[in-house]
Amino acid sequence: MDSSHNSVSERASKNKESITPTVEEKEAEGPVKQDDDTRLLALEERAAAEVRIKRILDWRLMPAMILIYILNYIDRVAVTAARLQGLEQDLHLTDVEYETILAILYASYCPAQIPGNMILNKVTRPSLFIGTCVVLWGLTSALTGVTHNFAGILLCRVFIGLPEAAFYPGAVYLLSCWYTKKELSFRGAILYAGLLISNAFGSLIAAGILGNMEGVRHIRAWRWYLTIECDQGAITICVGFYAMWSLPDYPHNTRWINKAQRRLAQVRLAEDAGEADEDSAGESIWDGIRLALLDPKVYIFSLMACSQLLALSYVNFFPTLTATLGFGTTVSLLLCAPPWIWATIACLVNAWHCDRTGERFFHLGVWWWGVMAGYIIALCTMNTGARYLSLFLMASGYAGFALTAVWVSNTITRPPAKRSVAIGIVNGFGNLGNLIGSFIWKAEWGPEYHQSMIIGIASMALATACSMVMRTILKRENARLDAQEREALTEAERERIEDAAKLEGITYEEALERKKGFRYLY
Repeated sequence: MDSSHNSVSERASKNKESITPTVEEKEAEGPVKQDDDTRLLALEERAAAEVRIKRILDWRLMPAMILIYILNYIDRVAVTAARLQGLEQDLHLTDVEYETILAILYASYCPAQIPGNMILNKVTRPSLFIGTCVVLWGLTSALTGVTHNFAGILLCRVFIGLPEAAFYPGAVYLLSCWYTKKELSFRGAILYAGLLISNAFGSLIAAGILGNMEGVRHIRAWRWYLTIECDQGAITICVGFYAMWSLPDYPHNTRWINKAQRRLAQVRLAEDAGEADEDSAGESIWDGIRLALLDPKVYIFSLMACSQLLALSYVNFFPTLTATLGFGTTVSLLLCAPPWIWATIACLVNAWHCDRTGERFFHLGVWWWGVMAGYIIALCTMNTGARYLSLFLMASGYAGFALTAVWVSNTITRPPAKRSVAIGIVNGFGNLGNLIGSFIWKAEWGPEYHQSMIIGIASMALATACSMVMRTILKRENARLDAQEREALTEAERERIEDAAKLEGITYEEALERKKGFRYLY
């Protein structure tokens, strides 16, 4: 919530003006639609109407997003599986060149996220924008399978990062335009589950291809794998066109819900934040950048995200880590799947409980501490069972990271221009952790990778410290908002709240709690 909107009465006034139809709107809608608006906003109809809207969104928005994310990560991490079956040797890649192939994607992916979200905030049809980006990265992915040298793969990785940059922060921003604070965590986790399950599917697909197609038609298995990835690029293109049809736009202009439902969707978001979810007439994307850059919370979130992803950068070397268990290529790839299936389940359950409680800090931190425990186990032993257990603990760290962008959206809510830029900055800067992490899992440090794991432990400790600072800041902000609301109460309002408390058999503080406006979640 932007600091310029401190007055509760001003927020309420602005909210009322934003969601109440003007005379011209009423005349344009006609008497039937006006009745529908009134009916859906009435207490007896509203709960069922909200359920219907969420059900429509869940069945159109979420499946498309999940499918896109699955294809996104299978495309992105294909080269890590190909490494196990001779990619480096056949292309004569040095250890540094392989690390550069992994890192270069983030060199374009990270900085492109901020302008990507700035554009998304201003376009009227985000469904077309996101769908077009999916088509573009599908085209680029299709070219990866025909590369024959270091330069070719490097170019493909550079250009695949640009359209991919618009997807995850853009998806979180789009979700935040439809779902309230206490609905967003679970939906964000469902979206992120697409990433986690894609790691499992990608490993199983790789196991089948790399284990059974070595030498077929005198072609190496890793080339078959990347060639099939080329075909998958065509699937990604088709999904991009599907997304243009399936994804919603904004609550005020989505084509496949009626006008009354659009108004209710806007009212829900306005009530959730204490003001309408819209930029004022004088606010531009540059104002969004300025407001985001002036907010210290953006910098804390950015450092927290970067340190997390540095600690979680093993994801780009996961098949290599399972190979240290001492099994062959096929078994190593099959062993990659169970940790990611567990991480997917943990991510969804954690986010569901996070929405139920409204708590954020421990729902992120517990999983980070699990990653640290996994690293400590792996540092202490090379026992096969213990090392495999450590991989489960490490993979579950993404259950915490999945809530990071959601926490940013919950905290930096208004204006939307600021929120979109903040999400882009945090996710873009955060992915520098992946870029740096591409160089900390050096082959010469294997198979123990002790140095890499010590860096991971230190990074998670930094993420924990950042989240503790954020929690303290938000608690103080809520205390300040409490004091402002108490001061703004008139004597007549206090009496009415006291009377309501007596009637309901609750304390004055409990009755006052029900009257609260926007509060931060921490």
